Amino acid sequence: MAIITYIIADDHKVFRQGLHYTLNSDAVLKCVGEAENGVQLLQLLGSIQPDVILMDMKMPEMDGMEATKAVKAKYPDVKIIVLTMYDDENFVLHMLDMGVNGYLTKNADPEEIIKAIHAVAENDYYFNDMVSKLMLKTIVKKKQIEQRTKENVQLNDKEKEILRLICMEHTNAEIAEKVFLSQRTVEGIRSTLLEKIGVRNTAGLVVYAVKNGIAE
Repeated sequence: MAIITYIIADDHKVFRQGLHYTLNSDAVLKCVGEAENGVQLLQLLGSIQPDVILMDMKMPEMDGMEATKAVKAKYPDVKIIVLTMYDDENFVLHMLDMGVNGYLTKNADPEEIIKAIHAVAENDYYFNDMVSKLMLKTIVKKKQIEQRTKENVQLNDKEKEILRLICMEHTNAEIAEKVFLSQRTVEGIRSTLLEKIGVRNTAGLVVYAVKNGIAE
């Protein structure tokens, strides 16, 4: 399996070291840098772009929110998992709207953090039960996504099937095997879904699917 590289952005050195030590239990994961704040993170990204950034929110000089904006603007292919103490519903919703690929609180089990890193690297996003069951339904109820998706979207049966599998966190390779298509074809259909629905990332696809009854 290919190596997944990551950077830890957190102003607490002890936490960074502890997290690094914990993630070392997975041979596939490789830490390629640490940053105390958003400024240092952007400096690191000037020389190396990891697959995933583990982003704290409360940092000096440049906090996680500003750093996320900057990373998404300049390095859109780099995945971001928020790892913070904040679990306020509105704050989580705001970070999802900014395009983060996963959101965890710092009391998450090490196994879940490892699972999340693998998920965003392979499938663009990771939503745990808190986010999936609370945040997505909140978005639907408040109808905050209505202006972000196109109207009268028409999906064929194959596109709906693939969208359901995306919501179940299957990788492109796994989806290809299940629907008897090539991986490249599945990747093309995923891109078509983004264009048809009018969203920026897999998170938007999942929210659309929940809102329209395609996925629970």
